[in-house]
Amino acid sequence: MLKLTFARGDKNLLGVSIIIFLFSVLLVVPALSQQSSTPRAYLGFDRNDYPGDAALLALRRSFSFAGYWLGPPPGAKSNSWSGKRELVRSLGFGFLVLYSGPQSNELQQKWSEQHVFNNLKTRLSSARKRGASDARQATAAAKKEGFPSHTVIFLDIEEGGRLPAVYHAYLRSWVDQLERAGYRAGVYCSGMPVDEGGGVTIITADDVRKNTGKRGVVYWVYNDACPPSPGCATPQNPLPPSASGLPYAAAWQFAQSPRRKQFTARCAATYSADGNCYAPSDTAHSWNLDINSADSSDPSHGR
Repeated sequence: MLKLTFARGDKNLLGVSIIIFLFSVLLVVPALSQQSSTPRAYLGFDRNDYPGDAALLALRRSFSFAGYWLGPPPGAKSNSWSGKRELVRSLGFGFLVLYSGPQSNELQQKWSEQHVFNNLKTRLSSARKRGASDARQATAAAKKEGFPSHTVIFLDIEEGGRLPAVYHAYLRSWVDQLERAGYRAGVYCSGMPVDEGGGVTIITADDVRKNTGKRGVVYWVYNDACPPSPGCATPQNPLPPSASGLPYAAAWQFAQSPRRKQFTARCAATYSADGNCYAPSDTAHSWNLDINSADSSDPSHGR
């Protein structure tokens, strides 16, 4: 057996070296553990109009997922994204699948008979029917496009602040019908506080969450106010959706085109001179974008 011998000075030096090594390990391991526990975020874009087949190749350099409309976007009569799912998927994009929801005034029915106008039960029933009908249209479009079951379909809610009772009735019906059809429900809505006066503020996402009960709704929130938004930026390590201020958000739209000046004064320099946001590869400024971060490279699980 080989026997090692050390001089007294060597033994002391060895002991000091071991202590230093063990101390350095104690410092490094927590740091590595903290890095591994930090969730990675991914960048994506969305826009109402399909940017074109060639544009997707350029956009893929910066983005992991894309917004995808199942029907006409707000204010539009047609949908230019229709039929493009397979191409988008083949390029490696994940999806944020969208369906345009109604405005509150569309659900606030106005009748000539005063007693019917005042009948909340009638309006709630009508809203529930509309929610189920819209969900059936959304799932039919999703199946036609080839989106698998359990894809998250986000209802686009453009309004901010507190939603009326009829909208919540519509939304609960929308969620339930999607689940019956084998899909998952999400909402795209405001994640920004709105002052209602008297020291009361409301965030639409919180309002929806409170009124949908235990339904498993997925939240994609918009908050382009700087801060917390970094503005029109495409960093390699983007801020996670929780940085929006809502820890339950799965996706966060932090930049919009055109920029909203009342919220983006502190990050105005990150936007183009025309007020829009563009991908770094789009030097011709051909495709103005909204930019998002998400906890997944495929937030809708639509691949």
